[in-house]
Amino acid sequence: MALPHLTISPPDGQLRGENADGCYHDGRRILSRCELRAGAGEPVILQSSQTAADHTRFLGTVRLTGDRSPDPDIRLERLRRADGSERLTFRSSASRPVRLPVDLRLGTDLAELGAAATGMPGPDLRPAVHGAGLRWSGPGAHAAVTTSPAPDDALASAGLLRWELELPPGGARTIDLRLTLELTPPGRPDTRATSDGPHPGPEPGGPYAAPRPAAPRLRTARPQRLWTAHLECDDPRADALLATSLDDLHGLLTRDTGTPTDLYTAGGIPWRPGLSPAEALWSARMLLPLGTHLAAGTLRLLARTQHTAPGPDSGRLPGPLRDAGPHAPPSCAGTEATLLFPTVLAEARRWGLPDHETEHLLPTAERCLDWLLRTSATGGPPYIPDPAPSGPYRCETQAHAHRAALLGADLLDAYGKPRADDLREWAASLRTRFRTDFWHEDRYGGRPAALITPQGRPLAHIGATTAHLLDTGLLGGGRYAPGLLDPVRTAQFAALLAGPAMDTGWGLRSLSAKEKGHNPFGHRSGAVRPHETAVAAVGLAVAGHEPAANALLKGVLDASESFGHRLPEMYAGEQRTAGATPVPHPAACRPAAVAAAGAVHLLLALAGLRPDVPGGTLTLRPVGSAPLGALQFTGLRAAGRPLAVRISRLGMGMVEEAADGLQLKS
Repeated sequence: MALPHLTISPPDGQLRGENADGCYHDGRRILSRCELRAGAGEPVILQSSQTAADHTRFLGTVRLTGDRSPDPDIRLERLRRADGSERLTFRSSASRPVRLPVDLRLGTDLAELGAAATGMPGPDLRPAVHGAGLRWSGPGAHAAVTTSPAPDDALASAGLLRWELELPPGGARTIDLRLTLELTPPGRPDTRATSDGPHPGPEPGGPYAAPRPAAPRLRTARPQRLWTAHLECDDPRADALLATSLDDLHGLLTRDTGTPTDLYTAGGIPWRPGLSPAEALWSARMLLPLGTHLAAGTLRLLARTQHTAPGPDSGRLPGPLRDAGPHAPPSCAGTEATLLFPTVLAEARRWGLPDHETEHLLPTAERCLDWLLRTSATGGPPYIPDPAPSGPYRCETQAHAHRAALLGADLLDAYGKPRADDLREWAASLRTRFRTDFWHEDRYGGRPAALITPQGRPLAHIGATTAHLLDTGLLGGGRYAPGLLDPVRTAQFAALLAGPAMDTGWGLRSLSAKEKGHNPFGHRSGAVRPHETAVAAVGLAVAGHEPAANALLKGVLDASESFGHRLPEMYAGEQRTAGATPVPHPAACRPAAVAAAGAVHLLLALAGLRPDVPGGTLTLRPVGSAPLGALQFTGLRAAGRPLAVRISRLGMGMVEEAADGLQLKS
């Protein structure tokens, strides 16, 4: 993929008009059928490999009619790009000239991705010969395939193009295909905004609808590569994981339609190629060590969607409802995005977001924080209901709110804005009540409750979302904000996460194996979601629980190897056994922005970078146990300048390149 382009095909590269296979542009299927026959039949594909996020290479052989030898004389290389363009190269090893018949059967229905993915595509359209190819017309759009060289024959009724290629001994011939899509006025509805999962979200325009970028849609060029980060590690799997994750994230970069300079990451392929507000913010936050450009674009985009009209929703960011598992009602992605906004802005400033950009976004952050204080001031406990206003009170939502309040207060103080003291007082009150109300004592030492109902009843099941209690956020001077749990309960919580009920050996389950309703394939009831494991591992390392953090790190790294270093959005929460490999979830996006960004976040945490660009300091506190051996990061950025660090096998860190004026601390 290279959004807005996407191609889905089986391993043999043949598009047969089945399932969601096809070439898409901006969510519209340009081509659903592209079946190649050469010689005596279909090529035999021996190897297929994705050489980059937007390139796939198929290698095979072609049998000729009458061949008696088991050794094929004709080789095929089929190179396909995300936009559906192809180069077919036939090479001959024969000692005589070969006449090779080649047929290409093409077709499309111009269906939307959502319709194709749910088994409701449109009927195949009748093509017409169009120059050196074929053309289809459907409601609101025209699609065309052009070829070079032009076919020797075209049978429009069957969607068939034919060539008779002359291959000299040792020679090669090439056929190039190019796809185009034209929308006809008034265009089609904007489908870029999607729900937080593979299933349809609420009706557009409802109180929990996802934000929709402005129409009309713009056909902008692909953004240049934002990130040049590179890792050299004693464990080469870490190098491959970082490179593959960044390649996938580049493929998921999407421009805002109204302001093409603003970039964000789409949710994932194939189910969510649009904007998921909370996940876009998570990706931007986890990638801050690579630069602040993505964070700035994502924040500007979401700032334009904020509710600003007077009322209870004033200051909240929109977002869809999403399933929260068998023990809780749906949560609201907009609540999470609203609480993430000031956190991402505050941390982006620490990494070097310029003052003029921070000041431009500060009013939006102030409205988010004002919504936080208003929503919690209902006369009851100082908790944020999710979804507002009826609740319940979720553990992870309180963690997001507490972090937003402390980092938001830090941000408001820096610019002389009011209400910073109100936020700190609220956060202190939340910590006191949380440690009483949300801690469930049991004979094993206790655990945090997943949520409290509006009636005050705690539900004590445990899952990976509780790991957000460990994610406290970066303040000035290289300090982390205090957490909702005290050190003793943090240690108890760390032991729970490290136990076999939560840790599969590949990552954390979204619901403990001991809980009622556990399902290894449940996307909120037992499956492993890599970005939550990354949050847990980084939080454990910061809190000083390195053995538990290292176990999670190595588990995710082992899992990534099984997936070709491209982590899916989620995979089955089966317990790891000797010789077993993790199983992908059937509805998982792969690639997915939060999974790829979580992998980057997990690896970068080994360096322990804590910048404070406004304060002129850079703190380096690497993981002392050096679980992956020696490593070197280059291509990072702080204060808008390159940053490179090296960590020895003894866990000693050294900054090799940094912006002038940053005082180094350890």
